[in-house]
Amino acid sequence: MRALLGSRWVRVAFLAAVVAFAAYAVASQWGEVSESLAELAPLTLAGALLAVLVGLVGSMLAYRALLADMGSPLPVPAAARIFFVGQLGKYLPGSLWPVLAQMEMGRDAGVPRRRSASAIALTILVYLGAGLLVGAVALPFASDEAAGYRWVVLLAPLFLLLLHPGVLNPLLTRVLTLARREPPEQPLTGRGTMTAFAWSVVSWVAFGLHVELLAVDLGAPAGRTLPLAVGGFALAWCAGFLLIVAPAGAGAREVALVALLSPVLATHDGTAVALVSRLLMTAGDVVTAGAAALGWRAGRGASLDGAGAAAWEDGAGAPGHPRRQRER
Repeated sequence: MRALLGSRWVRVAFLAAVVAFAAYAVASQWGEVSESLAELAPLTLAGALLAVLVGLVGSMLAYRALLADMGSPLPVPAAARIFFVGQLGKYLPGSLWPVLAQMEMGRDAGVPRRRSASAIALTILVYLGAGLLVGAVALPFASDEAAGYRWVVLLAPLFLLLLHPGVLNPLLTRVLTLARREPPEQPLTGRGTMTAFAWSVVSWVAFGLHVELLAVDLGAPAGRTLPLAVGGFALAWCAGFLLIVAPAGAGAREVALVALLSPVLATHDGTAVALVSRLLMTAGDVVTAGAAALGWRAGRGASLDGAGAAAWEDGAGAPGHPRRQRER
């Protein structure tokens, strides 16, 4: 399996499948989303997409902080490539593709597979804890229609308790022992966990702002909508993740978001916000993955060029240098 996952052709096939499924995800929604897009100003869509990109970068930095705390500090470009390109695997049927992709790309960057898997699981745990906490902001402003989602916030204390290093480290060691794997080389620290938690909160706020921009453009009052947009999106995402086994919580997240926005938007407009939001999130995944991959290639080329220039300056490329004469 490891040899298969390390094959260049398998990776090319994986990326081709991811692109195909992502394109299908956009095309399948286009008929419903196109009418909603026509109701929104181009500047609003641009601002909402920018907010989505900021949110995605925040989630990547949370992953990077946990990976560094576990003993594998990576430069931002390397962490971005692993996180963003690997995350595209969620558009494929099945839940393990993002994990497998991130483990293999992490191995290329010198991160042990076991550590990559642990960092991914911990990132989800921290992200859910922060999302449930941010989601609680929407509850005082939500309508009775959204009362069915309030139980999700009750899980916040449990997730926050699990984030304490005194609880998290023994739990992680126990899970790895049951899986017949070695425990982590170094325990997580409070500073590393809190850094990841802070970046997760930044991510949730940015995602909520993109919903705020869309809702206000459709007539929602800005002040009253802000807590519903920020907390509502976080709560809807967490509910979709916890309840539905589907690519990125498909379906459940939209239903929850429409219900949570009902105090400020009619069902038609709330549905438009939810559909456009999913389209922007898909576009954000593709943009960040593409930018990370291109940035990694450019950086790799620059480093190779720099190495060649350094060799020339050292005299290795000079006509009279022994190596140059041997090459001739």
